[in-house]
Amino acid sequence: MSLTQIKGGTMELDRLGGDSTDGQSPTLFLSDRDTYVVQGWRTDSLATIEIPHRLIRHLRPGTCLGALLHDTGHGTFLLAGDPVTDPGALAQMRLPGHESAVEVGIGVERRRDAASVVR
Repeated sequence: MSLTQIKGGTMELDRLGGDSTDGQSPTLFLSDRDTYVVQGWRTDSLATIEIPHRLIRHLRPGTCLGALLHDTGHGTFLLAGDPVTDPGALAQMRLPGHESAVEVGIGVERRRDAASVVR
């Protein structure tokens, strides 16, 4: 069951950034469901998209994509998540035919070199 199905209703998106302003390139969105929606290039799997490395610079400070990224070795990552099927969200994104979108959780950035919190 997808995050969209669990939460129900039409998803609203806030554009955080991307490669273009016209919605025709990989783009990162924050949903009203406290998830990230990521628009990227289609792959052979409906649940996996390809995104440029530089797209993750648009993540909210202190957060990360709550999914594993697979580095392709040529400046992009493969990202797996729940395929976005919500008609309202798809209308907001205006995806071109060669792109798709997935929804992933929002992770908390944890750095190994960060000081421990002592209480």
